[in-house]
Amino acid sequence: MPATAKIRVLIASDHAAFRLKNEIKAALPAYDWQDLGTLDEVKVDYPDFAELLGNKIAVGEALFGILLCGSGTGMCIAANKVKGVRAAQVENPTAARLAREHNDANVLCLGARFLASEYAVELTRVWLETPFSNDPRHVRRIEKINALEMRRRQAPK
Repeated sequence: MPATAKIRVLIASDHAAFRLKNEIKAALPAYDWQDLGTLDEVKVDYPDFAELLGNKIAVGEALFGILLCGSGTGMCIAANKVKGVRAAQVENPTAARLAREHNDANVLCLGARFLASEYAVELTRVWLETPFSNDPRHVRRIEKINALEMRRRQAPK
């Protein structure tokens, strides 16, 4: 019987979350991690990594991505600028589950300064193991989010 293929997950962090990124990967070896950087704790700009990972998710190189920075907020804001990305910043297991189940979030954002590594691993596990519900009300809402992306943004007059 052939072995089950590992699910490919893209992961990236800034310098503040470098250690947590490596702890998550080590704690969840059942996944095929593609680490997009940063590769050390030298200061970097998180939007660069959010854009890199977001673009790869948007073109289908992987179904899931995880972004980590000091707070999780900057990565989430930057990732959500990439068309096709639905990034969610979560700080508890219920939010992690609902981000997948209701919002079909394809990028998880975590804040290294606020989460113990064991808790971050648990949030990641819950998020990765939760399927999208496909409930018609959630599908309809995601379609509305997609329509927002398609409309040209204009400043209010």
